[in-house]
Amino acid sequence: MSAQANARPIIIKRKKVIAGGGHHGGAWKVAYADFVTAMMAFFMLMWLLNATTEKQRKGIADYFSPTIPINRVSGGGDGSFGGDSVFSENTLAKNGTGATSKRPTEARAARGDTGNSIDIKESAQSEEILRALEAELLGKGGESKVLENELQHINTRVTDEGLVIEVFALEGTPLFERSTNQPTELLRNLAQLISDTAKTVENGIAVGGHVQSQPIVLAEHNVWELSADRASTMRKLIEGPGITSDRLKRVTGHADRELAVSNPMAVRNNRLEIVLLRK
Repeated sequence: MSAQANARPIIIKRKKVIAGGGHHGGAWKVAYADFVTAMMAFFMLMWLLNATTEKQRKGIADYFSPTIPINRVSGGGDGSFGGDSVFSENTLAKNGTGATSKRPTEARAARGDTGNSIDIKESAQSEEILRALEAELLGKGGESKVLENELQHINTRVTDEGLVIEVFALEGTPLFERSTNQPTELLRNLAQLISDTAKTVENGIAVGGHVQSQPIVLAEHNVWELSADRASTMRKLIEGPGITSDRLKRVTGHADRELAVSNPMAVRNNRLEIVLLRK
């Protein structure tokens, strides 16, 4: 009995065998993150294609193209995704050479000390001169040079191109003899007034002729020749002492392509535009 009591206990160990290897780690998380990133990039690409213009897309493509070096003549684009240049002063990226104070850009901001302030000053002076000429011609600041019956044939406006003086015909008071380029006495008087006003400055002058449409039943439409001839006649009336030929920069005939009123055959479409160009 004593020998049986002192015997060592028998311990049986059973090992559980699992087929397939066991724990694989977090590799699936990395793969899922890559998938989500790829989907985000895809949706961003779809949004960019829908929200940008062709020019902007080309700028973005050029930015990421390995064949185009990223230097002072390369940028990102225009509009919402760009500015002037990555090297501009306080501006975002755009194709083109960057602006500095020594080399200002030709458009918009970042002109530096050598461009913007001078241009603004010259533009303001030019605007003031043109406004003064307009007031002098129409008598806004005092007595008008134009008689009351002649004043109804003149419209003026200041545009980016300069001071536009529009001289137009009305029913019963034409500027030229019917279907010719022979000026009436009314046009000669108006041309003299405009010439006297233009003599006070040195701005260039442009003249454009416009005519009313002709009936379609006519065998030959000469609206182009007629408008050009009338513009040339006005040029000759304006030229003289104080206005040399080198100040005449442009004489054009617009035919009946730019109507003043909706009715193409209205007499009001017979008109001349004399532009005192900005310097």
